[in-house]
Amino acid sequence: MSDNIKHECGIALIRLLKPLTYYREKYGTSFYALNKMYLLMEKQHNRGQDGAGLANVKLDVKPGYRYISRYRSNEQQPLQDIFDRVYSRIEERADSDPEKLADPMWLKDHAPFTGELFLGHLRYGTYGENSIEACHPFLRQNNWMSRNLVLAGNFNMTNVDEQFDILLSLGQHPKKKADTVTVLEKIGHFLDEENEELFRKYKKLGYHSTEITDKISRQLNVKRILKRSATDFDGGYAMAGMIGNGDAFVLRDPNGIRPAFYYQDDEVVVVASERPVIQTAFNVKVETVKEIDPGHALIIKKDGTVSMDKIRKPGEKRSCSFERIYFSRGSDQDIYRERLALGRKVVPKVLGAINDDLDHSVFSFIPNTAEVSYYGMTKGLEDFHIERQIDELDKLGKDDKEAKLKILRERVRMEKVAIKDAKLRTFITQDSDRNDLVEHVYDITYGTVVPGKDNLVVIDDSIVRGTTLKRSILRILDRLGPKKIVVVSSAPQIRFPDCYGIDMSLFQDFIAFQAAIALLKETGREHVIKDVYQLCIDELEASSSHNAVNHVKKIYEPFTDEEVSAKIAELLRPEGLKADLEIIYQSVDGLHESIPNHTGDWYFTGNYPTTGGNRVVNRSFVNYFEGKRVRAY
Repeated sequence: MSDNIKHECGIALIRLLKPLTYYREKYGTSFYALNKMYLLMEKQHNRGQDGAGLANVKLDVKPGYRYISRYRSNEQQPLQDIFDRVYSRIEERADSDPEKLADPMWLKDHAPFTGELFLGHLRYGTYGENSIEACHPFLRQNNWMSRNLVLAGNFNMTNVDEQFDILLSLGQHPKKKADTVTVLEKIGHFLDEENEELFRKYKKLGYHSTEITDKISRQLNVKRILKRSATDFDGGYAMAGMIGNGDAFVLRDPNGIRPAFYYQDDEVVVVASERPVIQTAFNVKVETVKEIDPGHALIIKKDGTVSMDKIRKPGEKRSCSFERIYFSRGSDQDIYRERLALGRKVVPKVLGAINDDLDHSVFSFIPNTAEVSYYGMTKGLEDFHIERQIDELDKLGKDDKEAKLKILRERVRMEKVAIKDAKLRTFITQDSDRNDLVEHVYDITYGTVVPGKDNLVVIDDSIVRGTTLKRSILRILDRLGPKKIVVVSSAPQIRFPDCYGIDMSLFQDFIAFQAAIALLKETGREHVIKDVYQLCIDELEASSSHNAVNHVKKIYEPFTDEEVSAKIAELLRPEGLKADLEIIYQSVDGLHESIPNHTGDWYFTGNYPTTGGNRVVNRSFVNYFEGKRVRAY
């Protein structure tokens, strides 16, 4: 994606099911789980740039010994920082003694991060400051082992205000109005209640307090805790938790918006935000890695029992399609096929933009993440080219060998016309005002385009703001002297904010929205803007929010997709561009045909899967109209 946007966080959880000595004997290391956690987190590094965190819970630790360890980092390389610190601490405790480092039971008694249960998080913040306090996992501490809660997640809640008020009604005094705090304290409250109910129950039965502690640990009903906690959650979430007694869970939202996958055998239970990450780290087949069901929680009890329990009634599955288009690693076999399909689906529009002139058209991609959809596009172009070759060959006689060879030698012209300078990009991001340097983020390959004669077609994952296109990419491509530049987005027009985890929250930042507003003003329909504002105000002031409607759809209704695309091209055309410019977007139908099992498309269509989403989009439009650059959730 040429536009730099932040996106979903990543989670990783490991629970060892065998004694620690088992892994030492079988795999030759006392750090089997710790090493696997590093792999799971490093393979999901694309999901975390702002910070990271790692926590560990040890089972059956004697009183007086630490059983929860946690490190968080917001350094420039947070993963390296965390694991360097972890291994350094372990070696310090063991005095670098090879015998101690080879003894997993000694390490468990004396060194941090050497227990059976691990939780890792990669933070890609969508809002707020990049402070260490913003990094997961969060810890709610208590002297009772079964009241300690460690929580990390990939989530955004749309009803933080409501959740905050619920905590107040429960008698709490939250330190901050943020979804991370409210979720932690909400689950923590019902964890406390569960502990208290069990304590009273066994106290009445005459058990001693020390006996009750063990009873509570065994009988703690994680399913009931989560059902009580999540009743009013509205948003997209995959949240993982560890309780101090050794129980663990991963909870997914009812619409399956945020991804969560797991693998289980007789040695280990693993959870991650991406399927191929588990496949790679544990060398297992794709069919053995399952999705956590929407509205369900994967619950792992201290005794190793694993269950999939329904917490919320599942709704229509609306898994995030942007996850497939861009965020997740393309090494997943299904995602790879889906991105190829996205590229194929835009071929008819591409051919229309170049008048079927493959002989005078060069095809490429920007940035590297668009490479797979580029392959799909070129495969579709090759199919068209082969059909045309067959027609031309049919017109030739049997003796026209040279002419036939000439036709058969023709190829779709595929070139790598731009190469990103990663070091320069890193330097520039330290100062967003260096526009004269932005134009040189990409190096171009001269000689790939015949000046004045060739069309140049480049495909991108998606076009959100278009800032990078206007400031640098189009100017860079124009240096090659193409007759026409065609920019292709493998995703549809992004028209609405996301409120479930992606950093796309302000209407005024969307180039498609800017285009629609410009068209309304140009065609004498400016009143529509004011009408929508009033409808949004009325909706937000309504006593009931359960039937909220997205009124902002009316902004786009008067215009076709092609009209909006044409206006986008006009808005993004930089001053002095010599080539003709056309911008092509994937259709929503093409998206659904390419990614049939991930139908979450609210940023394209405005069809939000939760009521909170509709309220957020209306509030976001009100903020735009009133000139406020603030997030609406």
